[in-house]
Amino acid sequence: MTDDSTRSAATLRHRLNRPGLWDFALAFYAQPEVETACLTLQDEAGVDVCELLWHCWLHRHGLGLRHAPAGLAAVHQWQVETTRPLRRLRRALKAEALEAPGVAEVRRHIKQAELAAERETLERLQRLSEACPELIAGSPAPFSLQKHLAKALKIQEKNHLLLLKTLENHLDPPQPSR
Repeated sequence: MTDDSTRSAATLRHRLNRPGLWDFALAFYAQPEVETACLTLQDEAGVDVCELLWHCWLHRHGLGLRHAPAGLAAVHQWQVETTRPLRRLRRALKAEALEAPGVAEVRRHIKQAELAAERETLERLQRLSEACPELIAGSPAPFSLQKHLAKALKIQEKNHLLLLKTLENHLDPPQPSR
């Protein structure tokens, strides 16, 4: 790595300081239509919402990835082994929780654990971003987040592509480098 490329990589990573991925995810997810789009993509297209939000966060900072970083596999493993089982259990208890206060309390604790697992995922993704050489500045002209996400997340169905466009439309323009 040359001095110029080292400085460039450091400049790109500096952009990620504020807002952090967790804070971005909370604010972005709370916007109208974003939660519905994310959950539909999760349930119908198998998209990992944390990874989706990570790509949106990178795009918001004017950044992207050359290709998936090697450390992403470990994040996926965490999601498969930890977050998804909690989500399945929480969802499975939904109907019973309406009838039984004790089950509702258990479900509430599972929901808190699921949220903590998602936060851990987002923290791992942020750390991965801060260290990965695959991080690049987006093209000078605004690039299409929808096309990038469709390729990165292997989304092809028209209604799912429209949901990606919805997410792109809710993002502020990328922040200029400082």
